[in-house]
Amino acid sequence: MYTLLSGLYKYVFQKDEYCVLILGLDNAGKTTFLEQTKTKFSKNYKGMNLSKITTTVGLNIGTIDVGKARLMFWDLGGQEELQSLWDKYYAESHGIIYVIDSTDEERLSESKEAFEKMISSDVLEGVPLLVLANKQDVPNCLSVPDIKTAFSDSAPKIGKRDCLVQPCTALTGDGVNEGIEWMVKCVVRNIHRPPRQKDIT
Repeated sequence: MYTLLSGLYKYVFQKDEYCVLILGLDNAGKTTFLEQTKTKFSKNYKGMNLSKITTTVGLNIGTIDVGKARLMFWDLGGQEELQSLWDKYYAESHGIIYVIDSTDEERLSESKEAFEKMISSDVLEGVPLLVLANKQDVPNCLSVPDIKTAFSDSAPKIGKRDCLVQPCTALTGDGVNEGIEWMVKCVVRNIHRPPRQKDIT
């Protein structure tokens, strides 16, 4: 009887866990996005003061529950010397959120270079990709069409995967809910696909 009840409890309450990487250059707004996500999706979470967030050295970790899915976020440092560590986390990831600073046109080519290197990894083949055009509240920022145009020659490398480019203002939370709900839908659907080559042992 205990086994039956235990199994029923797990079926009803246990969450399916998915790992999502948050990548992008330093100062793109990755940690602010993570903090807003935790605040919006975790009832009792008291977020840090967003104005006091500093550059990430290493990684930040956060977890949220959405329905029967539990998303574990790894927000990785975006400085050039830390980008070489990104691929150490690829094998465990079920989704990628790539954050772009829409106000920093000067570093757009640098962001694109980091994006292309990441997206070219065979280990990430088929993994859903959410690209956030962050800081859309700032006047004269690059729009989503501007960023799509700048990244257009990266399209073939994206391949056949779920991909969305979305406007976002992490500081105010605009676009956070929509992005997370899209990611949840994609990772849940994607987990039932045939295994990637790396999954075959």
